[in-house]
Amino acid sequence: MPSLLDRATDQRIVHHGTWEQFKLIQKGFDDSRGVRLFYYDQTIEILMPGREHEIFSRLIGYLVTTFLTEKGIFFQPTGSMTQEKEGVVSAQADESYCIESVKTIPDLAIEVVFTSGGISKLERYKALGVPEVWFWEDGVLKLYHLQNGIYEPIDRSQLPGLNDLDLDLLQRCILMAETDAGEAIRAFRRGL
Repeated sequence: MPSLLDRATDQRIVHHGTWEQFKLIQKGFDDSRGVRLFYYDQTIEILMPGREHEIFSRLIGYLVTTFLTEKGIFFQPTGSMTQEKEGVVSAQADESYCIESVKTIPDLAIEVVFTSGGISKLERYKALGVPEVWFWEDGVLKLYHLQNGIYEPIDRSQLPGLNDLDLDLLQRCILMAETDAGEAIRAFRRGL
């Protein structure tokens, strides 16, 4: 059995297929923890996140959750739950959140990108109607807000409460966590 260190990088398979084929593949992976499945525009993607991917995903989720908790903002963390529109799209963000109320489609999806995909994943989220998507890629946090059917790059979250989040502080603490996650979390809390 390979160790977690043996799987340091993401493993990704992309295949052209139908919604029906995707659902069969999805069923086959029902009991497979740590596998993420995506479908959009006749493309099936299977992602097995690597160690670094999971570390950054959990850290970002922890920091965003800390901010929401400390600021008293109602939220529901929905993690990497499957978000679907039957026959059209299926996605699993690394982290996701409903803000102010519980919804079937979260307000925020966060993606950690190590292999590829990045901004091209926005089309999936647009088909789902996710209001805001954040990408952590190459040490940079990029935010996009859905406005008039198009994701526009933004400098600050447009979501209630999250618009007060100091993104420079968040980004610094994410980078700091590469060497000391505990200190990064403490620094983030001090900066709130």
